[in-house]
Amino acid sequence: MSKVTPLIVSLLLALSLPTLAEEAKKFSPAHADLTFATVDGHELKLNLFLPEKSEKTPPLVIYIHGGGWKNGSYKGCSVPWLTESGFAVASIGYRLVDVATFPAQIHDVKAAVRWLRAHAEEYGYDASRIGVCGTSAGGQLALLLGTGAEVTALEGDVGGNLEESSRVQAIVDYYGASDFILRSQTQPDKTEKPGGSAYGLLDGSAKEQPEKAKLASAAWQVTKDDPPLLILHGEKDKTVLIDQAVRMRDAYEAAGLPVEYHPLKESGHGGSEFFKGENRKLVEDFFRQHLMIDPVETPQK
Repeated sequence: MSKVTPLIVSLLLALSLPTLAEEAKKFSPAHADLTFATVDGHELKLNLFLPEKSEKTPPLVIYIHGGGWKNGSYKGCSVPWLTESGFAVASIGYRLVDVATFPAQIHDVKAAVRWLRAHAEEYGYDASRIGVCGTSAGGQLALLLGTGAEVTALEGDVGGNLEESSRVQAIVDYYGASDFILRSQTQPDKTEKPGGSAYGLLDGSAKEQPEKAKLASAAWQVTKDDPPLLILHGEKDKTVLIDQAVRMRDAYEAAGLPVEYHPLKESGHGGSEFFKGENRKLVEDFFRQHLMIDPVETPQK
């Protein structure tokens, strides 16, 4: 190998470092590690990303991470780029199944929404225009948050701020589960066996506790006042089968609710393609439409 080649590589890496640093800085949270609730000594935290200052108060999009309800963190946010379109973004944490099982996760998510509403003026976003999106396990929670606004068993009292609403105005679901009853039939390895992700969430079999499984399933919670929904799901997804997306779409259509369904033909469970190009634009346009923000010029993707 030529001695020149490593030198060229080193130079290229050195030149790229400022760009990488700038990118990281651009999407670093304006407010990091904010505690929105404490449960049994366990602190629940979020990171808040803010757009560049403008004359208008930005809407807020809440991001819920994935990880099979047993992994992941609020520190990993898949959509900080929404700030480039004028949105504030809050990436929230929730108790994982090694700490507590369902309904703890949705109680935590709703606590985050109430806290964010209560602190909207302090941090500078619009409490009346809140959307939610989530990936995988976070997609399931985003769907349940959006459809479970008036369900007492899903609300809980974590973190207080009970005078605030946990209702959101728009939902984006990235490859999340919507019906654990259906999943117990099509993916029993996930719901019926110890070690399965959904088995861990429900602390047991979906078939043996159908009411709990339905409570955790957004498709069973749909009512006619639920917010608009955008679904992105890979047709080749083997982790959460696309029948979960179809089930959710059908539940929305049966209720006469606005739903956009976008299957990705060649995609599996996640991947960078969900967050760039046309798919990124779908999400930006959807939130822009339903959270009523004027379009802003966004960078080339």
